[in-house]
Amino acid sequence: MADAGVHTATANDVPEIIRIHRETWRLAYAQLLPEEVLSTLDTDEAWSLAVHSGSVLVASEGGWTVGFLVASRAPDEEVAKADGSLPEDAATTALVSVLIEPRWGRRGHGTRLVAQACRELVTAGATRGIAWIPEADKASQNFYERLGWTGDGTVRTLDAGGRPLREVRMSGPLEVRLDH
Repeated sequence: MADAGVHTATANDVPEIIRIHRETWRLAYAQLLPEEVLSTLDTDEAWSLAVHSGSVLVASEGGWTVGFLVASRAPDEEVAKADGSLPEDAATTALVSVLIEPRWGRRGHGTRLVAQACRELVTAGATRGIAWIPEADKASQNFYERLGWTGDGTVRTLDAGGRPLREVRMSGPLEVRLDH
């Protein structure tokens, strides 16, 4: 494998983040989301703001951008229990979302991204991570399970352009080993 790395995203990374987001979702979620949702994914401005906040990491291999991760403190509505109450660790729970372009998958990029994010999140006081994934997305579920995360039993159904999209919440420790 060529040199692989992770860095904090800069404004120069925004076009590739947008491309990877749009193309990967169109490929991975074509059966789950209507075309009108896939064609209106996050705007350039939204990604520029996320990158400016410092919450986006980028994975690269050689000269290619191959994926990204967004991580920050989880908003209360994302970490709440099914009954709406907040767990004791709500203030120290981080929301993590990782996306690797499929042709670069299974090369350790996602794990490197999560490991770096976990180091940064722990330094900032986080104690646990959560991620929402489509219930039908077994590849993402398997990825998080390899990290030691599990479904915590919480599900939600989103309106995806008039089509219900059921998501499960994965939860786990902010300790990731890079030995796989």
